[in-house]
Amino acid sequence: MEMVKKEIIQFIQSLPDDININDIMDELYFKLQVDNGLKELEEGKSIPHDDVEQKFKEKWLQK
Repeated sequence: MEMVKKEIIQFIQSLPDDININDIMDELYFKLQVDNGLKELEEGKSIPHDDVEQKFKEKWLQK
């Protein structure tokens, strides 16, 4: 847990000095989502781009 805390502190310190609390929360949430996505990729839990594209074409381009 200490490692996570240090990582978050470093991340916040890397942000501009004039940032507000809402922007910090947005940045932390974005970082969380990116980190979760990268973890899923490493675990092989991703869906190939072509499969997603085909699914959207089937759903959204139907007449």
